[in-house]
Amino acid sequence: MEIKFLKLIKTIAEEGSIAGSSEKLFLTQSALSHQLKDLEIQLGFKVFYRTRNKWELTEEGNVLYKTACTVIDSIGNGLNAIQQIRAGAAGTIKISTECYSFYQGLPLFIQKMKVLYPEIDVDLVLEATHKPVEKVISNEIDIAVVTSKPSGNKELVSVEIFEDEILAIIHQENLLNNLEYLTAADFLDVHLIIHSFPLKTVSLYEGFLNPNGIMPAKISAVPLTEVALEMVQANIGITCMPKWALRSFRLSDELKFKKIGSDGLKRRHYLVVRKSDIGKKYVNDFLLNFKEYFQNFG
Repeated sequence: MEIKFLKLIKTIAEEGSIAGSSEKLFLTQSALSHQLKDLEIQLGFKVFYRTRNKWELTEEGNVLYKTACTVIDSIGNGLNAIQQIRAGAAGTIKISTECYSFYQGLPLFIQKMKVLYPEIDVDLVLEATHKPVEKVISNEIDIAVVTSKPSGNKELVSVEIFEDEILAIIHQENLLNNLEYLTAADFLDVHLIIHSFPLKTVSLYEGFLNPNGIMPAKISAVPLTEVALEMVQANIGITCMPKWALRSFRLSDELKFKKIGSDGLKRRHYLVVRKSDIGKKYVNDFLLNFKEYFQNFG
């Protein structure tokens, strides 16, 4: 049965007449009477007893009236709940990352979010790069992308996104290309090209070189990935990053990827957010979509 018929029965029963009901339903008395007649024919029983001054429910009609009240109230409560949810679906999210390479994947994700969630405004805060967790704590940004969980702060929540592998990118004529994989000692005499200083924010250094007491002969900070790749193609040095960060670049056949360490240099990515923000719908929508989008990057 259509909702409009339940509204019709409920309104007539409560108004007690066609005249009052037609005004509330925005129908002419003739149209309302015609709809009720069609409904009774469809049902196979009378819903109302008609009298000159009062329309009263039949026994079957009384059951329909109670059903109508339940259904219509339930729909109203559901719509109100949805409105309350939607009221918390809009907001601004400021995000930053500890590693410049991660910015390679963010623009396309933000573009997707604008289509799916136009009420969520996402801002990239480059100034917070390298210290995103501190900026989350100080409320300067809302979400930090990091490769290690912050410890000792109960006000923060970490959400694991995915695991990737950092590879060395070298020119085919580089002597390191003859190796199956690179050891820490192989970096002693290289010119290492990184995105930026300080070194403690460079995953290769923190997770592989420093634990082995290795410092490359020369280190250059080149924030533009395309420039770093051109330098590697000219065999000026080597750089290290995950393959997903190079999806938007057309790579020369002269560039080769090498595993770092016998087991590979793996790292995990996390989103760090204030615990007080977890309950906000727009923040949850962002977190769930972020994880779904980037979990295929590993």
